[in-house]
Amino acid sequence: MSRSPHTVSDVMTHTVVAVGRGASFKEIVRLMRQWKVSALPVLEGEGRVVGVVSEADLLPKEEFRDSDPDRLTQLRRLPDLAKAGALTAGELMSTPAVTIQAGATLAEAARVMALRRVKRLPVVSGGGMLEGVISRADLLKVFLRSDEELAEEIRRDIVVPLLPASPLSVRVTVSDGRVTLTGRLRDPSLVPVVARLVRGVEGVVDVDFDPTGGDTVGRSA
Repeated sequence: MSRSPHTVSDVMTHTVVAVGRGASFKEIVRLMRQWKVSALPVLEGEGRVVGVVSEADLLPKEEFRDSDPDRLTQLRRLPDLAKAGALTAGELMSTPAVTIQAGATLAEAARVMALRRVKRLPVVSGGGMLEGVISRADLLKVFLRSDEELAEEIRRDIVVPLLPASPLSVRVTVSDGRVTLTGRLRDPSLVPVVARLVRGVEGVVDVDFDPTGGDTVGRSA
C-alpha cells in the first residue's frame, strides 16, 4: 500500500453494481440481496450518478402496507409515504446523491459518512461519472496493514526527516497497531509534533513514548 495519507482510490471497490432510473422495486431488492449491499447508485446517460437508492428508501413500502395513517402522520411522513407508492429507482432514490471523489482522504470520507449518516459513498469523477464505491468496511482496511509496514513508514517518513541528526536514537516498535517510540528526544517540544504525525499514519491504533534518558516525555495519547 502507498504511504499515508491514503486516499479513497486506495481502498475503494472498483466493481460496482448500479441501476438506472427505470429499475423496478423488486429488481433493486434482488440486486441488493445478490451483491450483499445496502444501497445502489442510480445512473443515467454514460454513467453519471444522479441518486442513490438504499434499504431505507425501500422500507416504507412494507411499513405502510396495511396502515391508514392519520392526517398528522401524512403531513409529517409525506416523503416516506411517497416512497411507499414508488415503483422505480427514479421514484425511490435519494437525490442529489452524497458522493466523494477518488482523491479525497479516508478521513474526509469518514467525516462525510458520519455527517450524512450513510454507510456507502459512490466515488465519482469531476464530471460526476461513477468510478467505484467506498463503504465503512473499506475505510477499516488500513488497520489490516502489518506492524512491520507501519514501523517502516514511521521510520522513513517521520523519524528520519524530523530527526536527521540522530534518527537511530529513536527506536520504533509496533505491536498490533500500537506504536512505541523508545529514546530521548533532544528537543522535548517535538514530542507532540511527532505524536501527531504518527497518529496520522493510516493503520496506527495508538502511540506511546518510552524515554530511556533523563527527560520526562510521557504518554502522548
